[in-house]
Amino acid sequence: MMATGLPYRPGRVHAAAAPALLPDPAEDRIPGRGPVDGGRASHEQGGPVTGCDTVTVALRHGLEAVDILRLRRACGTVLQSRNGSTVAFLVPGGTAETWHLPGSSCTAGALLPPATDPRWVVPPTGAALTVRPTDAWVLRSALCEAACTLTAGGLGPF
Repeated sequence: MMATGLPYRPGRVHAAAAPALLPDPAEDRIPGRGPVDGGRASHEQGGPVTGCDTVTVALRHGLEAVDILRLRRACGTVLQSRNGSTVAFLVPGGTAETWHLPGSSCTAGALLPPATDPRWVVPPTGAALTVRPTDAWVLRSALCEAACTLTAGGLGPF
């Protein structure tokens, strides 16, 4: 059970929680994982990426976390949702099984658009357009720091 008194369901945000923080139903995610090749996957044409899960947060919270991660040189591939209300961080496969952070959700698997799609906040990199996941614990720390920063600036709770 969470501190809110709502039942805890790993990888999910309770429907009675803040609706603005619920994942976009049209998210670019699908269930299922496959083997990870050194924690990276090639992503040239768009489609499923094996070995990655997605952590989804509200847009402002996610963009603040992206700034923090970039300063630490620890930001992996990040995608904005179709309606622009959320940001999805790619994290290593298996994260969805243990992820629990209020205000976020983690789903197994990832279905991503082509590398030329304008929704990329941090696109795949290199000649092979490599998708690089963000370390889950580093992301968790950045999301907590981002929440504190936004709250201190009068922009939270979000």
